[in-house]
Amino acid sequence: MTSHPGPGVLTHLESLLHRAPADRGGALWRLQEEGRQLDANIVRLPANAEVAAHVEPDLDVLVQVLDGSGHLETANGRQLLSPGCTAWLPHGARRAVSAGEDGLVYLTVHRRRPGLTVRPGPAG
Repeated sequence: MTSHPGPGVLTHLESLLHRAPADRGGALWRLQEEGRQLDANIVRLPANAEVAAHVEPDLDVLVQVLDGSGHLETANGRQLLSPGCTAWLPHGARRAVSAGEDGLVYLTVHRRRPGLTVRPGPAG
């Protein structure tokens, strides 16, 4: 039987932003609890930075903007990102994210990817 941690507060945004240098981009926090079914990250893009256009072939991703502003580019066009907005990015959809002049901080949530496994190669 898998042990699951109890529910509770995992982090506070103000504390994360205070501890990380203002120009530091990337994941400021990751969900790491054992036995979880989800992956989640709090990501910061510095001012005018971007995540280049790409396609996630396997996972739907939910994005919640926490701070700053920017834009989301999809097949539906360019959409403004601001605190409080939520975006759904279905698997197979092309997307790009860019930060505005004050940067962009957002939470991503998606199904956890299965761990990598080593399998024997074909018999030769």
